[in-house]
Amino acid sequence: MTAAELNALTVHDALARLDNGDCTSVDLVDALAAEIQTRDGDLGAFVSVDVDTARAEAEAADRARAAGKGGRLCGIPIAVKDVLNVRGQPCTCASRILDGYVAPYDATAIARLRAEGAVFLGRTNMDEFAMGGSTENSALHVTRNPRNRAYVPGGSSGGSAAAVAGGLALCALGTDTGGSIRQPAAFCGCVGLKPSYGRVSRYGLTAFASSLDQIGPMTRTVRDAALLQEILSGVDPLDATSVAAPVPPYAAQLTTDLRGVTLGVPAEYGVEGLDAGVDKAVREAIARCRALGARVVEVSLPHTAYAIATYYIVATAEASANLARFDGVRYGKRCADAQDPLDLYKRTRAAGFGPEVKRRIILGTYVLSSGYHHAYYLKAQKVRTLIRRDFEQAFAVCDALLTPCTPTPAFRIGEKTQDPLQMYLGDIFTVTANLAGIAGLSVPCGATPEGLPIGLQILGPAMKEENVLRVGHANETARGEGWIG
Repeated sequence: MTAAELNALTVHDALARLDNGDCTSVDLVDALAAEIQTRDGDLGAFVSVDVDTARAEAEAADRARAAGKGGRLCGIPIAVKDVLNVRGQPCTCASRILDGYVAPYDATAIARLRAEGAVFLGRTNMDEFAMGGSTENSALHVTRNPRNRAYVPGGSSGGSAAAVAGGLALCALGTDTGGSIRQPAAFCGCVGLKPSYGRVSRYGLTAFASSLDQIGPMTRTVRDAALLQEILSGVDPLDATSVAAPVPPYAAQLTTDLRGVTLGVPAEYGVEGLDAGVDKAVREAIARCRALGARVVEVSLPHTAYAIATYYIVATAEASANLARFDGVRYGKRCADAQDPLDLYKRTRAAGFGPEVKRRIILGTYVLSSGYHHAYYLKAQKVRTLIRRDFEQAFAVCDALLTPCTPTPAFRIGEKTQDPLQMYLGDIFTVTANLAGIAGLSVPCGATPEGLPIGLQILGPAMKEENVLRVGHANETARGEGWIG
């Protein structure tokens, strides 16, 4: 097989090629590494690539396969968002404050992939500490959309989305706190799954907002996402928030038949400012589901209008607490010539954090401060409960919800950097799933005349990833376009 053919494979196709002896894991690593070397200087999907270690892991995987051993991902190269700890690799969170930090351990998600034979190719760019929706907030460099280099890839998992959609990785891990897997997947034209809160262990994930963060797969097909989700899921004694719920065989349960499935369309998601092309593509996706046998009903999520304000209070409050650990004392950047401990903290954090991270820390500290805690943070938590109840009532009458993933397609690089509020408002369709702790999937459903992808968001009840994966797979198959590398 040629390098171009190898780079365009899905995970399942690559596993079949490996099984048949059409290629080796070393072939996959070499082809991807060459492509990264050639094209990533312009795309900026990766922050670091360790070809020697990846090749050694690939050689071990090839030996295991030859001996009739190896796991469900034996020999598959995977890219990792630079917020997850991988033993022996830097974990910068795309921030200067973690310069020089090397992870001494594997995150649980990484350990589970490693146990199944995955090969770790490199680390992908992101908005600093996962705070942003365009990957322009990275302290390292800007990532570009592989469909059009003048546009953002989304964020915060923009590097992972760009790598998968741009032919530089067969699959990747992302994290989703308010849409950071689903939005870049929609912007770049790949598949992104945000699991239910507690479905995947967060141990080894550098925390942004601990009650919202989730780790999930970014792939080229829903079937690939289902396989990775099976591996990532399950209770973990190292994470007290992980849930001891059975993990279904997601990939084996996929069908293209939606008979007997009821899908809800939220009335509140037809917001002012919804791009006409996005609206048209999502309506066409809803029609496909109906043609596949699904019953489609309108539902109401009445507290949607409060979601953005609620999210940016809860998320920033938790960020303020979580990022207090980066103080120049224990690891990462440490400013020299400080006069006393307080001066050390102030100078290190001022030099190490970027503008967006500082903005969120300040906001979060304010809403937690004496005199404002009840007025903002406590009230936001009460509204969060109302948002969760909205979804519970909707899922009492339907199996999943169909919505746009984003109100617009990808925007131009630099277009919104001077207006953070406009950037925040772009999260209107995604933050609700994190506040409610439910499952969410973005799957390509069309494109603008300029070729910018459009994503369909499928939301399902907590611990029911199989619902969103089934609907996503059926829609993907009915479109009939397949993955185009």
